[in-house]
Amino acid sequence: MVWTGTWVSDRLGIELAGDDELRGLLGLALRRNPKRAHLLVSGVLGKHVPQLPSVVHGHGVTLGRRVRALLGPEEAARAVVLGYAETATALGHAVADGLETAPYLHSTRRPVASVPSAGGFEESHSHATSHLLLPEDPAFFDRGGEAGRGPLVLVDDEFSTGNTVLNTLRDLHARHPRDHYVIVALVDMRAPGDAGRLAAFAEETGARVDVVAHARGTVRLPEDVLARGLRLVEEQDGRTADPLVPCAPAVAPVRLELGWPAGLPDGGRHGFTPDHRARLREALPAMATRIVDGLGGPGQAGRVLVLGFEELMYAPLVLARALEEAGLDVRFSTTTRSPVLAVDDPGYAIRTRLAFPAHDDPADGPGERYAYNVAGGGFDTVLAVVDSAADTPALHAPGGLLAQLATAAPRVALAVLPAHTPVPRTPDRQEPPVLPAPLRGPDFSSYEPDDVGWLLQDLSAVRLEAPVEEREEAVQRGGAHYAESLPVEYQPTEEYQELYRDALAGSAARIARAVGTVTELVLAERSPRPVLVSLARAGTPVGVLMRRWARHRHGTELPHYAVSIVRGRGIDANALRWLAAHHDPADVVFVDGWTGKGAITRELADALAGFPGFDPEIAVLADPGSCVRTYGTREDFLIPSACLNSTVSGLISRTVLRDDLVGPHDYHGAKFYRELSGSDVSRDFVAAVEARFDEVADAVDQQAKEAASADRAPTWEGWAAVERISEEQGIHDVNLVKPGVGETTRVLLRRVPWKILARRGAGADLAHIRLLAEQRGVPVEERDDLPYTCVGLIHPRYTRGATGADGKAVGSA
Repeated sequence: MVWTGTWVSDRLGIELAGDDELRGLLGLALRRNPKRAHLLVSGVLGKHVPQLPSVVHGHGVTLGRRVRALLGPEEAARAVVLGYAETATALGHAVADGLETAPYLHSTRRPVASVPSAGGFEESHSHATSHLLLPEDPAFFDRGGEAGRGPLVLVDDEFSTGNTVLNTLRDLHARHPRDHYVIVALVDMRAPGDAGRLAAFAEETGARVDVVAHARGTVRLPEDVLARGLRLVEEQDGRTADPLVPCAPAVAPVRLELGWPAGLPDGGRHGFTPDHRARLREALPAMATRIVDGLGGPGQAGRVLVLGFEELMYAPLVLARALEEAGLDVRFSTTTRSPVLAVDDPGYAIRTRLAFPAHDDPADGPGERYAYNVAGGGFDTVLAVVDSAADTPALHAPGGLLAQLATAAPRVALAVLPAHTPVPRTPDRQEPPVLPAPLRGPDFSSYEPDDVGWLLQDLSAVRLEAPVEEREEAVQRGGAHYAESLPVEYQPTEEYQELYRDALAGSAARIARAVGTVTELVLAERSPRPVLVSLARAGTPVGVLMRRWARHRHGTELPHYAVSIVRGRGIDANALRWLAAHHDPADVVFVDGWTGKGAITRELADALAGFPGFDPEIAVLADPGSCVRTYGTREDFLIPSACLNSTVSGLISRTVLRDDLVGPHDYHGAKFYRELSGSDVSRDFVAAVEARFDEVADAVDQQAKEAASADRAPTWEGWAAVERISEEQGIHDVNLVKPGVGETTRVLLRRVPWKILARRGAGADLAHIRLLAEQRGVPVEERDDLPYTCVGLIHPRYTRGATGADGKAVGSA
């Protein structure tokens, strides 16, 4: 194949010297620019040359992974990424994807009155020089936690002289000084003298500066190259007719509705967080399906070009990537402000040019815009993706972008993304520079301060409790989510408390054995120094005990935090961000008390899909549902901590997630019931189990050894049983079937129970269940075919006129 820099090299004597990969990455073209004659044209950037979306995205992700390896997990978790407009906006996004946990911002030439500038710099060789930094979050550049500002990763497509990077570094270092900068580019083409200036900056500031690039080399330029280049452009202009044709499309473009998620930014112009990344990834398959259907199906789309719009590169890129994954023959490129000479020669990088007026009312005034290598590309369909600010009459006018695209492809389609409007920050709505530190006892919870840090916000002053019947009716009618309120805390009778004490005395050794076994498996198979993260609140007593076991048997102090996860709403993303900023996500082990049918197990796996690095596998004390492979036992037995509510869980309520109380930058909430301290047995429960550690040590060693060599793959038997019971009982909703002793207890304490199914002969494990059922007038039905010790059934179609086990009332509700 002919190198796409041959035409320019032969005529102007420009040469590329360096790594063997350079010619595969770069071609050459001539700028229409009096400041620089040549343009290095990347074949993998997705700007001037249509390319496979997987290739474009993959190059950026690979660079991001190299940066992550350079920084190490802790520093990578504290980093922020800055990309350069317009050419490197998608590349910077992809680098942030490779880093996994980093927020991203790119510079912009589109000012927004409501957002103050966080900096700016000049790109001296460009035709449009001024860059603005407009993060919606004023603390964007201060990310890093208690250790100070984390590394700043600057991403550009090429690193030619280093002037733009130096301008950026000097501006940002004066505003937000830090110790480490990483410069990332597809190609590092600096001359030796230019490299020295970056080293001088590092020496001057005391900051470390690293450079990461796919390939390195230099551009050798004759002394008179600028003058000769300008003359060559003039000559070619006299010979080549510009393909600008002021015409209207014969057929109106197909407008495709993507179903873009509400509130999701269309890119990194004002910041793009890991949460945004996760939401976009989740929505991409459905949007790709809408595009394919809108084009008439896979067989009708033909060869497709997804064409982004100037700075709007990343969203069109990942849409194109989703189409590629769906099996379409698709390429990706973007319109640009850069005026470049087009020469139809195999040895020249820019073969064709479409020119059209700017269509987004730019702040610097009207001007011409371009789409390169679209005409003559053999595309059957061109899908133009713009934001709503650019969906103007000029876009649709004769001679506008859509009309020009119609001269290059038989079919043109248009997708419009809602342009993100930043929310003005007022003094009373400023976000904290960093997420709050975990809450600890005695200010929040009755546990020892070192036992657990709660990644929650304290809602103790808010009235959240509602009668159980009122909550049930609201939830089942769809008017409320169960996490938007709290049940009134059950106050146990003396008889019930006596049952709890008897249960603890009889099962403390059994619990200690399960605690020891699951902790030893975690230490052996997950991480030698795991970070325990319990799912509040049922998992928290187990996390405290696992931490105590590690200290007692191994002298190891394991960090332990509690976070909120809500069925149907996912895990607390802010808590995950705090964890990622302070620990290696690979060391995080999520802990829960027990499995029922495995709903939370699945919820966690789904929620973590957008947070790479975290392992979704839960470690539990008991796994009667056979939903996980890290457990202390698979027996369904009475765990005394399931018998009570807050009084055995550090006096903390279940977690709350309500829009008027929990903002986008807040942790989920919970209450600390200080007033119940007289009934608190949280520390007593932990102490009673810990007292049995020495007694069960040998049994734990043997059990852990056997478990290590056993087949512990989840079978999901519990889920199958729940589906069967749901149909047998005429409920037809697995969410109303709560299997296992722990879940059945929750039904009796927090929900409106309909009936209890109990395994015949279960004995002491069900004593407290029978007492609670008697107190609430709920029948207990003995069964011989239960895989669990018991199953609690929530009243289906509950209304306050159909309480108890009135089957007729249920059927007519």
